[in-house]
Amino acid sequence: MLQFYNFSLFLFFLCIRVASCWNPKARLWIKGRKNIFPLLEKNFSNVSKKTIWMHCASLGEFEQGRPLLEAIKEAYPNCIILLTFFSPSGYEIRKNYAGADFVFYLPADSNKNAQRFLKITRPDLAIFIKYEFWYHYLTQLKENKIPTLLVSAIFRKSQPFFKAYGGFWRKMLSCYHFIF
Repeated sequence: MLQFYNFSLFLFFLCIRVASCWNPKARLWIKGRKNIFPLLEKNFSNVSKKTIWMHCASLGEFEQGRPLLEAIKEAYPNCIILLTFFSPSGYEIRKNYAGADFVFYLPADSNKNAQRFLKITRPDLAIFIKYEFWYHYLTQLKENKIPTLLVSAIFRKSQPFFKAYGGFWRKMLSCYHFIF
């Protein structure tokens, strides 16, 4: 199943690259991830404080997680807040959000990217909002013993978690320390 997941992601990213030739949103998706690791390295090279990472797919998920993010920032003002987005519709509107110390696109989900992202940012806590199930990020977080939360989760009978073939997806759920 992991090979199918990786192949599906490869096809998805390939389609985005092709679509970026005429689709402005796809173009932003590609452009926003260009040189992402050197940017992360530059910004996190001198960070010595605890880092809390919140990932949102898009603007709607950000708005769901925003009260939590703001409460965390108020309760732990000395922590670094890293906010990542999957979609340009969230990133482009919130890239200058004052409640976060850093705002970036999330690099594509691959084992190599997940390892590199975590090595650079060194989060002490990861928070995913609603529907975010990125296998490589989740398994790397678990492997690195980084507490990981899923907030505002929604589950429906039609999702693969509840199907006979859903073991791969249920494995991702086991990576979360708490699901809210």
